[in-house]
Amino acid sequence: MKVKVIPVTPFAQNCSLLWCEETMKGAVVDPGGDLERILAVAKESGVEIEKILLTHAHIDHAGGTGELAERLKVPIEGPQEEDLFWIQGLPQQSVMFGFPPAKAFTPNRWLHHGDSVRVGNLTLEVRHCPGHTPGHVIFCHGPSRLAFVGDVLFRGSIGRTDFPRGDYETLVRSIREQLFSLGDDFRFVPGHGPMSTMGEERKTNPFVGEAGD
Repeated sequence: MKVKVIPVTPFAQNCSLLWCEETMKGAVVDPGGDLERILAVAKESGVEIEKILLTHAHIDHAGGTGELAERLKVPIEGPQEEDLFWIQGLPQQSVMFGFPPAKAFTPNRWLHHGDSVRVGNLTLEVRHCPGHTPGHVIFCHGPSRLAFVGDVLFRGSIGRTDFPRGDYETLVRSIREQLFSLGDDFRFVPGHGPMSTMGEERKTNPFVGEAGD
């Protein structure tokens, strides 16, 4: 699996382009905006985008999803359906945060814990990790030891829980049970900021790490 991280929107959200090197078919994870930048990276890399994957439906992660899906005629997979109210509120979110107008949409496939998604010849495992939003999911690729975790976990921090239907205890449980169980050597692309490893965060993260216990 090849990956390019593309920061988008004024919130510098880590949109990811991932693809199968055998087929050159790829997916865009969390296209929050700046679609021309995303498409330019795909073209430059020789990647045919075949689907959109969403970790959750906050504006900086999902704002460009409806337009991109329409333009490319590709399906949207994720998040879990408890984030439906966030998807329906995308037009209002765009106004509230000063983003370009965002379209609401209906994913072609809601994702659940234990599901898998296919990108070319790649298979990614889906884990439901609520707490930041109720329908938040993450995508894990075992052979690459790499996960796309949205706003669940960051280097040295964790996702906010002060938005509607966020919950701190639920988020901490998601991280400890669903992320750290992947293994210390698993790297992850967070929704914002630099990459890290599960082991580094398990040892040093002040919110969920051993140092904070």
